[in-house]
Amino acid sequence: MADNLPSEFDVVVIGTGLPESIIAAACARSGQRVLHVDSRNYYGGNWASFSFSGLLFWIKENQQKTDNSDECEDWRKLILENEEVISLSKKDKTIEHVEDFCFGDQDSAEDVEEAGALPKLPVFGASGAEDVAQESEKESPAMESALPEAESQEPEGAAGSEPASAVEGGDTEISSGNESSHSAAESALELGKTEAAPSEIAAQEPKKITYSQIVREGRRFNIDLVSKLLYSRGLLIDLLIKSNVSRYAEFKNATRILAFREGKVEQVPCSRADVFNSRQLTMVEKRMLMKFLTFCLDYEQHPDEYQDYENSTFAQFLRTRKLTPSLQHFILHSIAMVSETDCSTLEGLQATKKFLQCLGRYGNTPFLFPLYGQGEIPQCFCRLCAVFGGIYCLRHSVQCLVVDKESGRCKAVVDHFGQRISANYFIVEDSYLSESTCKNVCYRQISRAVLITDQSVLNTDSEQQVSILTVPPVDLGKPAVCIIELCSSTMTCMKDTYLVHLTCPSTTTAREDLEPVVQKLFNLNREKETENEELEKPRVLWAVYFNMRDSSGIDKNSYDGLPSNVYVCSGPDSALGNDCAVKQAETIFQEMFPTEEFCPPPPNPEDIIYDEDEIAPEESGFSNSPEAKPEPSVEESGSGDSTAVKKEDNKE
Repeated sequence: MADNLPSEFDVVVIGTGLPESIIAAACARSGQRVLHVDSRNYYGGNWASFSFSGLLFWIKENQQKTDNSDECEDWRKLILENEEVISLSKKDKTIEHVEDFCFGDQDSAEDVEEAGALPKLPVFGASGAEDVAQESEKESPAMESALPEAESQEPEGAAGSEPASAVEGGDTEISSGNESSHSAAESALELGKTEAAPSEIAAQEPKKITYSQIVREGRRFNIDLVSKLLYSRGLLIDLLIKSNVSRYAEFKNATRILAFREGKVEQVPCSRADVFNSRQLTMVEKRMLMKFLTFCLDYEQHPDEYQDYENSTFAQFLRTRKLTPSLQHFILHSIAMVSETDCSTLEGLQATKKFLQCLGRYGNTPFLFPLYGQGEIPQCFCRLCAVFGGIYCLRHSVQCLVVDKESGRCKAVVDHFGQRISANYFIVEDSYLSESTCKNVCYRQISRAVLITDQSVLNTDSEQQVSILTVPPVDLGKPAVCIIELCSSTMTCMKDTYLVHLTCPSTTTAREDLEPVVQKLFNLNREKETENEELEKPRVLWAVYFNMRDSSGIDKNSYDGLPSNVYVCSGPDSALGNDCAVKQAETIFQEMFPTEEFCPPPPNPEDIIYDEDEIAPEESGFSNSPEAKPEPSVEESGSGDSTAVKKEDNKE
């Protein structure tokens, strides 16, 4: 089957993380022939989301660190005398120190089966591209992670998970996706407004959730490897709207900003209405806060107020503004969300202004969260790429890059079937590069923890809250811990539970970095609570800690011996937003195609001119099928059309 894969493309993309997926979509949208492959059996790389069983499989895989790659022994025969190879890594070394803990009776879940799970099939060696796609759909628990139950098949099919018919698969599945989401970009994002005030009433006592229940309802979970939110006026939201990719996803508002101060969790007033309705602040504090926030919105117009403190930290600057300690704490840790020791005055003012500018666009906080998890976003861009002819192959590893000795440019890749595939440009995710290529690179690490709990860190009348909380460090110089708490209406956890993500730059192992914060906020006792204080805290039902490589901000010249037409995409960074990934994707695309527009808006149906010559069927299912191009373009129609109208377009 591998022989049916075309041997020439314009762009080959290795890895399906967010930057790679954006680049693949942009290239396909501009008419380039794109091959997008990933050695994993799921989309997203370190940006992925998993069901509970899928995450357990991922944990086991990273604890064992086994090498399951198939290698064709004859691939070196394809290398000519005037060529050399750059071998790629066969093991993912971006995840370390994985530790998981169950705080219930784990034995009781031994015979429990996941509701709605497909029967397990025997695993055979991949013999072709079609087998790769079928196995990745049927066998892998990780692939169940995208959407639970009725919607679970939509992301994979829509993104073209069957390499033999990527365009057709994207075409048919995107129709079903349109039925479940709003048609226009803005209306999809507006969904968060209606969901910000749910009608469910919090129970008087939290129900006792057992581990067996979590296993049984495992498909209700969509657990992100990386925890991020979308700024409502950030680069990613702007790109989703511009490209109309937002119609493939739905979003929910982050409903509240929390602060941890003097051992207590409290809600932070950040909008004008919140400030004046707050019972935490005195009238004097309310005036102080509003005056300072108003200044931050146009601080550039008043340089005389901060010029003397440009060499000071933002925390020192706040002390000069006659703000009370509680206001300084709120601004520093919950609004600007910056370091107390490392952030300059200008950086703090910029962060505060960004926060304030994002308020009110889609709700009372600056943030949106994608339903079904952050792992949906890379898949959305993969869908766009597939609609415009991109070909997708999961569990399809690449052995090496082939470099021409004379020109120094990369000419081709050789995959694990031994097939040589030529292209003009190559995009490689950092984790695929070998140790010899990365010997001069100094990586940072991110400490991550994911908890399943039985109640919120701050209970209110409504239990359906999406909260963000920054816990300042106990010791100066240590990083603050960012906590995002998700409720069941985000489609990331089962009813009566919460999914809590903790993230900070690493100083040691993830458990050592984050467990002190977990102990402050949560009850870790397995069955019997010994202190009354512990009874008031949310109980942790299950937890996992791990360290993830942060490869962001690394200069390309740091990689040893990479050709000029090979571009490296980084994995997730420790920041709350996604600006780094979007900037990187746009920069790489513009370097490759400086005259092309980056992810332009899709054409309207009436603007499409059908060429009879282009409707001729292609011989190979793998090919970049022209006959499928006009129809997806119709689907790309746009903004303002109702869902019903779009369905009719699809039928036509």
